[in-house]
Amino acid sequence: MEKAINRQRILLDHLRPNSSSSHQNSQSHLSPSICLAGGNAAYGDDIVIVAALRTAICKAKRGGFKDTLPDDLLASVLKALVERTNLNPAEVGDIVVGTVLAPGSNRAIECRMAAFYAGFPESVPVRTVNRQCSSGLQAVADVAAFIKAGYYDIGIAAGLESMSVDSVTPIITINTKIEQFAKARDCMLPMGVTSENVAERFGVTREEQDQAAVVSHQRAAAAIASGKFKDEIIPVSTKIVDPKTGETKPVTISEDDGVRPNTNLRDLAKLKPAFKKNGTTTAGNASQLSDGAGGVLLMKRSLATQKGLPILGVFRSFAAVGVEPGVMGVGPAVAIPAAVKSAGLHLSDINLFEINEAFASQYVYCCKKLDLDTEKVNVNGGAIALGHPLGATGARCVSTLLNEMKRRGRDCRFGVISMCIGSGMGAAAVLERGDYVDALSNARTTTGNYFLSKDAK
Repeated sequence: MEKAINRQRILLDHLRPNSSSSHQNSQSHLSPSICLAGGNAAYGDDIVIVAALRTAICKAKRGGFKDTLPDDLLASVLKALVERTNLNPAEVGDIVVGTVLAPGSNRAIECRMAAFYAGFPESVPVRTVNRQCSSGLQAVADVAAFIKAGYYDIGIAAGLESMSVDSVTPIITINTKIEQFAKARDCMLPMGVTSENVAERFGVTREEQDQAAVVSHQRAAAAIASGKFKDEIIPVSTKIVDPKTGETKPVTISEDDGVRPNTNLRDLAKLKPAFKKNGTTTAGNASQLSDGAGGVLLMKRSLATQKGLPILGVFRSFAAVGVEPGVMGVGPAVAIPAAVKSAGLHLSDINLFEINEAFASQYVYCCKKLDLDTEKVNVNGGAIALGHPLGATGARCVSTLLNEMKRRGRDCRFGVISMCIGSGMGAAAVLERGDYVDALSNARTTTGNYFLSKDAK
């Protein structure tokens, strides 16, 4: 650590040669978290996010997208990313789409079709990725890693789910071996049952879960009322079919429609347990079935600067971890520390968190386990209020988190996105606000041969 700090001090001295007190000033601005998380900031090879957009999130089978095909949802996001950045779509090296419920080959073809609808040429490839509820975030991590490895310079990560079109279907043929492997058997548990397991094992009460649901709806309603989501939501022109008359009506959807501003503890307490007699998980304190899509445009910092694109965020780290399948909801409590450590940070360095509210039980547990300040978590509501379109949630969280960090300014530098994953996993990523200005991120490459190797002894 001391070597890393010293290297940054030397670099700053070279960048500010006219300041006699440069060494003293640089020392006052340096901290271990800055040196670790921003270790490559001066070299232009950070992987940055220049745009992050999403559709509204709508109630499955009842909401604004109930009659919208998945490929149309994705095409809307892909087209908006290009239009917002004036990017030549032919420059994109790959489009990676996180998606969960649809059969893999069918959805892969739909995603390819969506790219054509959005104006991408045949030369731009498309693939899908499925790591259950973290698929959208996994897509972002995959694109960041591929750019870092030099496979291409520009990539789009997206997330897509239409739970109006596709639904959770059980495995038709179950291997009899699962009876010999308890953890394999637990992979088959309904997600709601794993929520009950978390609540029972870790003592999360019904009241705590219902309170989390109330807060989620209140915060989401406040965010919508104040226009906080306008910068991240793209309007989608589509249609709605009246189920009674069959009449088709053109509509433009630009607002999340699952939020219930009047949600309260009294009404939630009347709901019956959904998965277990005398249980605590209900339709009111679990995430909603939803439709939606999101997209994230990534490239190297140097290329973004060259193109004059604003840097919304920097992708700092990613971690996927395994946990006990029977309590899969605890995943974020394990994944978040792993991702934060990988970024060279501590939990105390994180200013904002987006933790997917698959179920209030696991959300409450993870916040308590990590001793998080809930005023920093899901400040604009979460999946209980907004909804959880499985493959799209990770991409949605990127746009929501980075836009909130931008609004908060200098006092909000690092953010974390995390979610639990069916069959017993967790994923988390650390992002840095893109316009964070300090002595390191202002650094520019110089032409002098100062031999400032990061490996210098």
